[in-house]
Amino acid sequence: MTGIVVGVDGSPGSETAVRWAAARSRANGAPLRLVHAYSLPMPYPGTPFGPAGDFTGDAGTYAKAAEAVLAGAARIATETGAGSVTTEAVTGGASGTLIEASDGAGLVVVGSRGLGGFTGLLLGSVGVQVSAHAKCPAVVVREPATPGGPVVVGVDGSAPSHAAVLFAFAEAERLGAELIAVHAWGLPAPVDPALMAFPTEQDRDDYVTAAGRVLHDALAGGRSRHPSVGVREVSVERGASAGLLDIAQNAALVVVGSRGHGGFTGLLLGSTSQYVLHHAHCPVAVLRADVDPEPSEA
Repeated sequence: MTGIVVGVDGSPGSETAVRWAAARSRANGAPLRLVHAYSLPMPYPGTPFGPAGDFTGDAGTYAKAAEAVLAGAARIATETGAGSVTTEAVTGGASGTLIEASDGAGLVVVGSRGLGGFTGLLLGSVGVQVSAHAKCPAVVVREPATPGGPVVVGVDGSAPSHAAVLFAFAEAERLGAELIAVHAWGLPAPVDPALMAFPTEQDRDDYVTAAGRVLHDALAGGRSRHPSVGVREVSVERGASAGLLDIAQNAALVVVGSRGHGGFTGLLLGSTSQYVLHHAHCPVAVLRADVDPEPSEA
């Protein structure tokens, strides 16, 4: 099943995600599938449960509450102008449910924080898990997109970055927006400062040239597929996370790969994607290397 899957739980963050996904559905006609996952309460130790027990009544109460959450989300989606809207209540964990629902979807969308958890956190565990394991492009919506803003994509030449670039081109074409491709780089520190072997201006020039080559090569495929998209290449001498967010202050969307070069391969997400998810002031799309960056949603 193709289309846009949205995780909903009745929280303000969830409602923001529904509005973003509904606006996208309105623009391209993709069907919207609203999914709410909920857990049934466990009986107290020593308390029997079964067909005649309290557990059945609790299950019905929780199911009704789930339907109410979905009805509210569907109302928001319809008011925002979404096309076809379906709802689904599932008993189980939110992360696992949405990851499973993402299989065959064109896009999965979640809010940055749902109900429960620690309110001081900027990004909930569901957003992290879905971004890391979704079987299609994943979008985490912390704040509404800036109308008319550019699509900003992080580029480092890795396989996830390649998927992110293709997705970003498709999004920029869909929105009629400028695409800003950002590659961050830095000169290496001297191995032994006592030797005073500090980088020279020639070293810096070499890194600037290499950065330009990375951008040119990484964007070639997207340019050929989406020739109408205006592209601005930006090479910044600073950390990838800060460099990307500086450019993306008024973006409609930021796109990153799930993992770039370097770091620890056992981590679910790379440090750059984690940082951007926590601090971007616009929706963030995360692409894994093994997902289709330009799926058909309609």
